[in-house]
Amino acid sequence: MARLHSVEGYLIAPDPGRTGLTRAVTGLDQAGQPTEISVVEERPLTIYLNRQEIVTAMTIGDYPEYLALGFLRNQGMLHPDEEVTAVDFDEELETVVVRTRRETDYEEKLQKKTRTSGCAVGTVFGDMMEGLEGLSLPQTPVRTSWLYALSAQINRTPSLYLEAGAIHGTVLCREDVPLVYMEDVGRHNAVDKIAGWMMSTREEAADKILYTTGRLTSEMVIKCAQMGIPVLVSRSGFTAWGVEIARQVGLTVIGRMRGQRFVCLAGEARLVWDADPGSVAPEEGKHRRKSVQ
Repeated sequence: MARLHSVEGYLIAPDPGRTGLTRAVTGLDQAGQPTEISVVEERPLTIYLNRQEIVTAMTIGDYPEYLALGFLRNQGMLHPDEEVTAVDFDEELETVVVRTRRETDYEEKLQKKTRTSGCAVGTVFGDMMEGLEGLSLPQTPVRTSWLYALSAQINRTPSLYLEAGAIHGTVLCREDVPLVYMEDVGRHNAVDKIAGWMMSTREEAADKILYTTGRLTSEMVIKCAQMGIPVLVSRSGFTAWGVEIARQVGLTVIGRMRGQRFVCLAGEARLVWDADPGSVAPEEGKHRRKSVQ
């Protein structure tokens, strides 16, 4: 399994100084002056389930085992109680092979693959909605004070986003405590890494909040619901279908979470309004890169 990185309060946190995640590139700024910035690396990762090749995803390359497990789980190819016998990552071949006790064959499912709006070519399979039938999410209350505390801490956590931009982050939280913070070039990959970690650790979902920097699209809502997490929060906005699905399955979706502001478009019954927005500090601009002197 890939090396874990933690900072105070997190079980896993971004490691922006890790070798191979970014590279320095020199160019010219708007005034024609030399400037050097960090840019995010991306590389292919091919995921196998037993002997069958499933997908090749573009990723930053950290936590490949979690990404593979989470992707397969969120596509319905691994059952919640699946007996996984091995997860083998070959760095040279850029492959992950997930092995299960159960025999698997998803030839028909792969034929129903549909391209989505996801960054880095998100992928969803045509029958993902079937996994939402009869889904019942727990009515876990969510305090607005937790949302403000999470937003403030997460946005100040050292990350690849602050270092280089061009990347999405997803954070698994319990109440006002962020636990696992994953990043990737595609927001779907970041969510899948969280799902893979939860599957590996058998972490409960009922008392969790999923925070993301990406848009609240239909696929993001579906993945969160299938993971059993009742609350999805984003710095970004919504799509109409994402909101419609959230309302159908009883998922709380909160978007445009910046500083004192947020908007809840589904599952508002879970909210406990215990914080005065006027007492929340305005959000500061994020740190950017320095010019070459």
